[in-house]
Amino acid sequence: MSIEEFEELFSAHFSSLRNYLYYRCGDPDIASDIAQEAFLKLWEKKDKFDSTGNLVGLLYKMSIDLWVSKVRHEKVQKKYSATVEEVEYQTPEDVVEYERLVGCYEQALVELPDNQREVFLMSRHDALKYSEIAARLGISVKAVEKRMKNALAFLRSALDYEKRK
Repeated sequence: MSIEEFEELFSAHFSSLRNYLYYRCGDPDIASDIAQEAFLKLWEKKDKFDSTGNLVGLLYKMSIDLWVSKVRHEKVQKKYSATVEEVEYQTPEDVVEYERLVGCYEQALVELPDNQREVFLMSRHDALKYSEIAARLGISVKAVEKRMKNALAFLRSALDYEKRK
């Protein structure tokens, strides 16, 4: 493809390509940027195409692909910035309070009766269902439910007591 052929293609199809992208994304600046980038990519790969091929269809396909890539990239950026903001707003007091709460939780687990601790850890840490716990321990599902209820009540009261300190 010669420079003259490329200029002719650009002059004939840039505005229609930009309008097509504008209808897709709703922002005239982004539409212009993507259309220019599509023409730039076509120019960089000009040696691979002869002037008789359907370059207009290729331009439209390339520009839609560029737009989709841009949208995906913005999603990733938003997701990352949201996680960074969560971390940035932790004050030193929050970190200390969290560590204290973790310590209280671990201490309360130690103080739990063995049968309740066993059921609680199998349920919460191993993600087992009550029926699976009952089968492993050789007890009824009702016994598992009762032990779990007592364990949760104990932990709740222990953590509430520590919170009030």
